[in-house]
Amino acid sequence: MAKPKIAVVFYSTYGTNHGIAAAAAKAAEEAGADVRVLRIPETAPEAVVNGQDAWKAQAERASEFPAVSNDDLVWADGIFLTSPTRYGGMASQTRAWLDTLGGLWMQGALVNKTITASATSQNKNGGTEGAIQQTYVSAMHFGMIPVVPGYADSVKFEDGGNPYGFSAQPGELSEVGHRSVAYQAKRLVDITAKLIG
Repeated sequence: MAKPKIAVVFYSTYGTNHGIAAAAAKAAEEAGADVRVLRIPETAPEAVVNGQDAWKAQAERASEFPAVSNDDLVWADGIFLTSPTRYGGMASQTRAWLDTLGGLWMQGALVNKTITASATSQNKNGGTEGAIQQTYVSAMHFGMIPVVPGYADSVKFEDGGNPYGFSAQPGELSEVGHRSVAYQAKRLVDITAKLIG
């Protein structure tokens, strides 16, 4: 079976999604994938970012990863995307990045690639399900294949039960969170490997 190429793409304001991306990358590598961890570029004004110590610190941590490029997406067989929510949807930085992919859409360059998504919000009911679903709606326009966790593993009954993708509130990942992200990443690798033969 072919070795899947997985792009773990994240935007993280304060670090939670960065942590999810790291956990997903580790699990995908353990499952046999070739992995690239890539950041979505910041679009907020520098003065706004620098005006909050935690935001500025995370921007500095994220800068060690390359910004995701169209070439990365062409390279990848599957994508693990994680982003914060904003007012019930995905963060504007994530939306802005997705909106730049029209050229790949026109070329059909993302057709039949897999995608799975994760999201975080300040409050438990702060819009993570909606943000993940928005991600999949965009992905379906590209002809991509969503790979959702569903309830196919018992960890989904421990982690809060979002069947669309892992969701969390800010902070360090719990032990259950690590297991849930690992399950979702390994499921992505498994399904992608089957699709690419």
